[in-house]
Amino acid sequence: MYGIVRERHFIHLHWLWIVGYVASSPLSSIPVPISCHVGSQAILPCKWKSQLDKIPVCHVQWQTPDETVFEQMGAQRWQATEFEGRVEVPEEKLWEGDCSLILRDVQLGDVGLYESFMVVDRARNKRRVFIQSVQLSVDDYTSKESLRVGETLDLNLHTPQAMKVVFQGRNSTELTVLWMRGEEVNRGRLEAKGLVVRLKGLRIDDGGTYNVLDSHGLSISRVQLTVEAYQVGETQTFHQILVKQAPIGKTQHLKCSSFKMLIVQGKYTKLMILQSDGQV
Repeated sequence: MYGIVRERHFIHLHWLWIVGYVASSPLSSIPVPISCHVGSQAILPCKWKSQLDKIPVCHVQWQTPDETVFEQMGAQRWQATEFEGRVEVPEEKLWEGDCSLILRDVQLGDVGLYESFMVVDRARNKRRVFIQSVQLSVDDYTSKESLRVGETLDLNLHTPQAMKVVFQGRNSTELTVLWMRGEEVNRGRLEAKGLVVRLKGLRIDDGGTYNVLDSHGLSISRVQLTVEAYQVGETQTFHQILVKQAPIGKTQHLKCSSFKMLIVQGKYTKLMILQSDGQV
């Protein structure tokens, strides 16, 4: 059977062409540049209606220079292991002439050249027709954040493929693993939920670089954090707010008593000054 074998799903067709040739045009051979961020969705464009007409079965194939990524003939589909569950060509769009490949949860390792083909079988003449080439580039996330002492840093992992978070202090060459998938998060200031790792109660020495890495050690995101202390004026204002919010009780009573003592001392001092001037 050509291309798809029921027991073995699919055979990599680029190794087993018996009869056929690849048809292409100079325009379609120019790669279409597609760029996206890691963890997002990319659509690799492909239109076959302009090159083919009235084919009996839509048999589409997407491949890189190294391997077949995705193949579909009718209701039968095959995906490469590393793309399992992440690639699709919607069947309803395929018959409309759209063979675009939807690639979900894009990883840094997905970077490269992708080519699409339509396999045509007419009167025992089987051939692959080249449709489109796409050059995919994937960017990581980089950002700078400035937070205050005591605030919270939220690190977005962006993808379930994130494996760990490492930290490097501003004046240090050492890397510290703060979080690793599958291991229990340290209790205290650090917690993880979903695709977010949270560091609470920031301190001055938390300033530095936080890297989210995948299983291959590639950077998914990089956050440069600056932790600032409160200014003197801000600290006094913060203290005044706390005083206003303090409940009425022993502490408030002591504050009032201290204030009254100051008033009495002030009156006594004024009295002594008047006596010395002979005004009393």
